[in-house]
Amino acid sequence: MLCTKAGAPVPALRGSRWKRLGVTVLAASALLASTACGTGTASAGQDPPQSSGTPAAPSGLERQLKELEASSHKHIGAFALDTGTGRTVGYRTDERFPSLSTFKAVEAAAILDKARRSDPGLLERTLHWTPDKEVPLDGSTVNGHGAAGMTVSELASAAVTASDNTAANLLIEQIGGPAGLTRYYRSLNDPVSRLDHTEPALNLWQPGEEQDTTTPAAMGRDLNQISLGSALTAQDREILNGWLRSSKTGGERIRAGLPKDWVVGDKTGTINAYAGANDIAVAWPPSHAPLVFTVYTYGQQGSTIDNKVLATVASALARELGVTS
Repeated sequence: MLCTKAGAPVPALRGSRWKRLGVTVLAASALLASTACGTGTASAGQDPPQSSGTPAAPSGLERQLKELEASSHKHIGAFALDTGTGRTVGYRTDERFPSLSTFKAVEAAAILDKARRSDPGLLERTLHWTPDKEVPLDGSTVNGHGAAGMTVSELASAAVTASDNTAANLLIEQIGGPAGLTRYYRSLNDPVSRLDHTEPALNLWQPGEEQDTTTPAAMGRDLNQISLGSALTAQDREILNGWLRSSKTGGERIRAGLPKDWVVGDKTGTINAYAGANDIAVAWPPSHAPLVFTVYTYGQQGSTIDNKVLATVASALARELGVTS
């Protein structure tokens, strides 16, 4: 299992990723070896205990997700936290997966934190940019607005709700680049997650790489802290959760696997190479404490994305927590 020790320096950016832009990535060798994790407990806004490394007896969730991996030809990582009971469940919780655009939820939290702590007025500040700063993206709400400018708040909304890559790159400059976001992960007591590149190079991941990765458990703990815990003020949590609830990209993923009367906020991540499809979400059932979900998947080089896999995993996690039948 790959891991990064707390406080370990992040390696310098590798030029190979830039060389791979526009070039077909070579087929991967075998997918990462299988490991699965059992259940645990944690409190809302706090880190669940780290895995002991002792394999747990196969659970119903583990069996179901192994069968889903076999039938879908996907590699799956998942984590869920019931903030009412503190119970956690998951599968491959400590394996590394490419963060893809799920990092944008944490990036938005870092912006809110900086505006609150050290840079008053940041959210209302208007940023301007030139066309060379824009990342091609169909349906971008940001591209073409560089001359007129947009506020940091508007850019953060676009990064989370529409997964806008140009917006994400403009925001990352406000917090010290990829290394700045990695430092913010560390401030959340996350020794694992890391950002090494901006868009689109951060998506040029291959199995076995550590750059631009996270684990389902690490991202789940981070999302718990920024959306429900004490990492942000109550006012800033509500802003972030409003952006997550307004996301337009995740309707067929975690949201689709949960009951229709639940309020759900999420942030997706997607790459065509290896059919990478991720989603992280906070769910508010009508008569239960909030739940946190993270689902990460990828397949063989050249395979296709299957959103139904993520919806199925979300359903399985909710059942394992005992929140749905």
